[in-house]
Amino acid sequence: MDFIAIGDTVVDEFIQLKEARVHCDINQEDCTISMQWGAKIPYESAIMVPAVGNAANAAVAAARLGLKAGFISNIGNDRFGEDCIAAFTKEGVDTRYVAVHDGIPTNHHYVLSYDTERTILIRHEAYPYRFPTASVAPAWIYLSSLAEHTEAFHAEIVAWLMEHPEVKLAFQPGTFQIRMGKDALAALYARADVVAVNKEEAEQILGLGETDVRTLLRQMRALGPRIALITDGKNGSSVFDGTEMLHVPMYPDPTPPIDRTGAGDATTSTFVVALALGKSLSEALSWGPINAMSVVQAFGAQKGLLTRDALESYVANAPASYAVTAL
Repeated sequence: MDFIAIGDTVVDEFIQLKEARVHCDINQEDCTISMQWGAKIPYESAIMVPAVGNAANAAVAAARLGLKAGFISNIGNDRFGEDCIAAFTKEGVDTRYVAVHDGIPTNHHYVLSYDTERTILIRHEAYPYRFPTASVAPAWIYLSSLAEHTEAFHAEIVAWLMEHPEVKLAFQPGTFQIRMGKDALAALYARADVVAVNKEEAEQILGLGETDVRTLLRQMRALGPRIALITDGKNGSSVFDGTEMLHVPMYPDPTPPIDRTGAGDATTSTFVVALALGKSLSEALSWGPINAMSVVQAFGAQKGLLTRDALESYVANAPASYAVTAL
């Protein structure tokens, strides 16, 4: 197998709000959304999307781009769990290591969408996490968001990786992994070939306030990974491997975005897949934002994920303004 993702999978239920008000600071950042408390608020639509989550999105991205992809995760023995397995199977993602549990429901998140942005109400169930020690050693492991109180599971992953030094590791820490702190996960950061985060996450991991991307790249890489990747929304993405520090802008949106859920996952997972396919650092950096551009053209984190032929067509026909440059 080429690529195995590890992380929680969820069913996302998108609720498109109809009446709300957004308040931002003078830089159009740090925005909040408000609705009338105690009222009955109409909404436009509700759409259910199974088998998503950071690692799940990465597994599907890898499969669509041509890698033999698998997934290590947990679901409940319920209808939502069945929907997740069916969705992964349709995408060609190997689910042999997805554990099914009686008495614990499948993770279910609610995505409140308004305009092109969203806020996600999350809940990760307390599964009995176990690493499948008999699992096939892939070329790449892609580790991302897991629930709280999974320190023992992370230790199992580290132990397995130490026994398989030939396996490359990409680490995209999720909310609870970031809260665990860089010291608690020092072995993972040090073992990683790629650590991928957004700018705000890098600042949180490093315990810094507002910091320029060049400094963040150097300090994230100082945690031990071979490559540090930082995404920064509309400001593009940047990468540092100890020698090259590169930047790429957002790929221009062909039409206004519908929903930005999964854009970061698309960028980071596509970058890792490109490296797995033998692409250079510069080429891999240019691939990520293209898949992100496609993802935001539809609801959900996976519908817009591209095949390799489609992605390479975008690369070949990219506008002159879309170029990788030294940072």
